[in-house]
Amino acid sequence: MDYRVKDLIKNLEGKKKILFLTTSNRWEKSKEIPKSTALALDIKSQIKGSEVTILDIPSLKIFPCEGNVSGVEGNNCGVKDSELKDKKKNPSGDHRCWASLNNKEDELWKVSKELLESDAVIFFISVRWGQANAFYQKLIERLNWIENRHTTLEGDNIVEGIEAGCIVIGQNWKGEEVLNTQKEVYQFFGFTTPNELSFSWQYTPDYNDESQESYKDAPKDFSTNFEISLNKFKTNKSIIKRISEF
Repeated sequence: MDYRVKDLIKNLEGKKKILFLTTSNRWEKSKEIPKSTALALDIKSQIKGSEVTILDIPSLKIFPCEGNVSGVEGNNCGVKDSELKDKKKNPSGDHRCWASLNNKEDELWKVSKELLESDAVIFFISVRWGQANAFYQKLIERLNWIENRHTTLEGDNIVEGIEAGCIVIGQNWKGEEVLNTQKEVYQFFGFTTPNELSFSWQYTPDYNDESQESYKDAPKDFSTNFEISLNKFKTNKSIIKRISEF
């Protein structure tokens, strides 16, 4: 087992509730799931004595951020008027997001409800063109009200005491940079960020290596490094649907 996975599991075990958020994707009829999602499933199977929930973000209907942090009248993100008034979706009363009010089908509440009840959250991120993938970026932008609550609006830090980290999986460019940036984001949000909860895996440091051989070898190397058989997780999406159910 990769020593970083061992450290991660050691840090998580004993926590009552843990949330894994997978953000990479494949075509909905594909018979495979992303490497990062497979790793999330594998790690969950090894954690003892804790309740681990996995939500697959690409399977949820999450609308884009509306940019209320930068309106002409200032930062209007996370204000009291944007509270989602639904006890089932927002039992804590802390979910404040205009996009949730303006889009009745929005499912960000499924994330915030679990997140605010958890002791730790791990984001599983794939790297695309040197950045965190689009599903992750949409998610983190939509969670911006968490940070505004205790900074701009000078209220409570509603994630105080919750630990956060990310596992970043990439091919050949800027994996460490993505990891370091996102850890800073979690710190700005108000999470606690133990080093043991974050690491990156990148197949090659050669960003000019775009050969077909490299892309074919990467999953094999990933499987060897993390002792995971990706064939084990080949599916017609049934696994992803199950881990997204509420």
